[in-house]
Formats: sequence, C-alpha cells, structure tokens
Amino acid sequence: MGVFDSGVGGLTVLHECLVTMPHEDFVYLGDHARLPYGPRPLEETRRFAREIAGYLAGQDVKLVVVACNTATSAALPQLQEELEVPVVGVITPEAHAAVQATRNRRVGLLATQATVDAGRYDALVGALDAGVQVTAVACPRLVPLIEGDDPFGAETTDAVREYAGPLRDAGVDTVILGCTHYPLIRPVFQRVFGRGVTLVFSAEETAREVAETLARKRIENEEAREGSYRFLTTGDTEAFRELGQRFLQLPISEVEHVELATLKQAA
Repeated sequence: MGVFDSGVGGLTVLHECLVTMPHEDFVYLGDHARLPYGPRPLEETRRFAREIAGYLAGQDVKLVVVACNTATSAALPQLQEELEVPVVGVITPEAHAAVQATRNRRVGLLATQATVDAGRYDALVGALDAGVQVTAVACPRLVPLIEGDDPFGAETTDAVREYAGPLRDAGVDTVILGCTHYPLIRPVFQRVFGRGVTLVFSAEETAREVAETLARKRIENEEAREGSYRFLTTGDTEAFRELGQRFLQLPISEVEHVELATLKQAA
C-alpha cells in the first residue's frame, strides 16, 4: 500500500496501519521538499497530491492512503476518480467518529489554514448530522513547534491554549485533531481541554477504514506473512530518518530520495 503526506505527520497514520495490518506491505512518501502544505492554495496542493498518488500507483500499490488532512481536503475526490486502486483519506473517518462521540452536538476542529478553508469537515459532519455545529480554528504555529526540538515545551502549550479558546467559548465537547502531526502532542491537548472533551484523530480511524476496504475488496494479504515497509522523501533523507522515528515510534533504517521531477512525470 502507498501512504503519503507533506512530511512526517502521516507516520502517525502509518504506525496504526502497521499495528493493525502487520501482514501488509507499505511504501511511505513524505514530500519534504514542498513542506508545509497548510499555507498553500488548494489548487497547488491538489497538483502535488496527484503527482505523488500517480507515482505510488506506478509502484504497483493496491491502495493509496492520503495521510495528510490538507491533501485530503484538496484532492481526495479527484484521486478516487483518477486512480484505478482504492484511495482512503483521513477526513471522512474523523468526521464519522466526531459525530458519534459528541453528546451536545458541538464539535471543534483544529487544523491547518488550508484544511479549514476547504470546509470538507463541515460538509461531511453536516451530511451525517445537520444539527451538529462545527467550530473550526486554524493553527499555523503548531506544525513547526511539533517538528521542532521541544515539542512538549511551554511554547507549544501556550499555542494550544490560544487555539483552544474559541472552542471553549463555543462549548464543544468533542475536538477533531485535524492534522496528522497533532496526535504526537495529544497529552498537551488533553491537558488543555480536560477529560470532559473527547479528542478525535485520524490514525486509528483511518487504519480501521483501510483494513475494512481491503477485506471488502478481498485484496488483503494472508495474515501469516510478515509485511515490509519502505520510506521515501523528496527532501533530506537523514533529516527524515531522525524526525520520522519520533513520529513512527519504530526504527527507520533506510530512507530513499525521490526527485520532484520524477513525481511530476508520474502525474
């Protein structure tokens, strides 16, 4: 299976996939040369996603996971139309989980600017339950802090408190962590919001949807075998390896470099 993200955040999704489906093979591509996607126009992100998904499809994967909320917001319908293999994004599983979790029908969303602007969460939640109110807040400071040297430092906590303010004012009881980086600092979010607020994030929900898709289409591997995984990046391979291990919570021995020109040809 192919998994991609703008950087290493999607490794939180890959981790759950590896745990849920240890018998499957995975190839993960992080587009570090064009990180971050969040501030970019949706049309540009859509082009990047089509290039990467096309490249992964050329690697003979049997399913593609868009392990990036911004890329899912920008490109999921187009990728599902264009690719011959199934494509799973990270937004639909979260929307389902949030609607099921909320008790007062007030849901908060913390995400990148592009994800907030795209409005995909609002549309999906509204389709599931038109009575649920979504309050969305863009969090531009979080990804650099989480990828920095001190992700659990005071600056991160201060940023989370700032972004949590409008959600508290709205009285939400459920918060979607709408960026694959955010689960890495889940304890900070839980501390700021308290036990009374349910946190929803993509990794577990997405892995479950991937497993169900494989089973439904009868393309899963035999459970007796041990799967493999490869890592690719458009950026610096050593930087990916060091930071990636923090997100994957598993060793990464080798990372391959992919040229942007190769991705552009795949589109």
